[in-house]
Amino acid sequence: MKVYKIAQIPGDGIGRDVTAAAWAVLTKAASAGGFRFEGREFPWSCKFYKETGAMMPDDGIETLRGFDAILLGAVGWPAEVPDSVSLHGLLLPIRKAFVQYANIRPHRLLPGVQGPLKAEGFDILCIRENTEGEYSGAGGRVHQGTADEVAIETSIFTRTGVERILRFAFERARARRGKLASVTKSNAQKHTMVFWDEVAQQLAAEYPDIEVTSYHIDAMAARMVMAPESLDVVVASNLFGDILTDLGAAIQGGLGFAASANINPDRTAPSMFEPVHGSAPDIAHLGIANPIAAIWSGAMMLEHLGEMQAAAAVTTAIERTTAGGIGTVPGKDKTDTITEAVLAALA
Repeated sequence: MKVYKIAQIPGDGIGRDVTAAAWAVLTKAASAGGFRFEGREFPWSCKFYKETGAMMPDDGIETLRGFDAILLGAVGWPAEVPDSVSLHGLLLPIRKAFVQYANIRPHRLLPGVQGPLKAEGFDILCIRENTEGEYSGAGGRVHQGTADEVAIETSIFTRTGVERILRFAFERARARRGKLASVTKSNAQKHTMVFWDEVAQQLAAEYPDIEVTSYHIDAMAARMVMAPESLDVVVASNLFGDILTDLGAAIQGGLGFAASANINPDRTAPSMFEPVHGSAPDIAHLGIANPIAAIWSGAMMLEHLGEMQAAAAVTTAIERTTAGGIGTVPGKDKTDTITEAVLAALA
């Protein structure tokens, strides 16, 4: 029997609840699919930071390297630990160390879910560059606390980084409906974004079967609201992809439905799967967190591991659950109720 080693990092707040829900569904899907998961849970979180002074131990990356995949819940506790500390202490180091340069986020309405738009028949796959760009962390502050204080944040775009994420997006478009939207702001950012546009044009010559359109970020934000059904695969930089995918979550009914995968396409290190939503500490004690985004992220993990039949079974179980009116309205159903419904639909 095939065994996959999975690192579980529930994190903070509702991250613990939704990870437990996803794990229950994944283990049942594995049993039905003739393979199994061997999970190990790590307590790395903002609570861990307050206890130890670090979001994860010094050997955390090397510890994770031995796993087939990472299942993460949500990290953040802004009332106690600044988001800049939690993000740069856990998520970004994992994404960069394991070269998880492709962040994948699907946006479509699940059956029975009512979105805020008139449009319903959209199916957008957002591909976000995940290791450099605006989130490179290059820069600094000088003369802090004085009238002469200066803060500099430097975006770094490499040809390797831009070309590989664009090529990844082209391949995804080829496997879907053959349309690719490349998003920049090259009319205002004349160096990095013009560079991105140039690389996209160069690669387009290698993919004559793909319809490629370049958009500015503001125009794309408007298109996602006004004509989301016109979009197929959308590719953007770290910052722009981050913003667009929160908009994508909004039009698909909310963050409770927004799944994501941080992929190492070369498979030289584990990939990480997590819901887009945060830790929501204000509702963490209520048991009403929607686990569908985490479960959907688990389905994406199954697909990445090559367990296509199990991935399809989990996705179908989610759709059957929402079609039955369970988990479709934020806060209406308990986390356990939604989880049990997905488990029943999986059977």
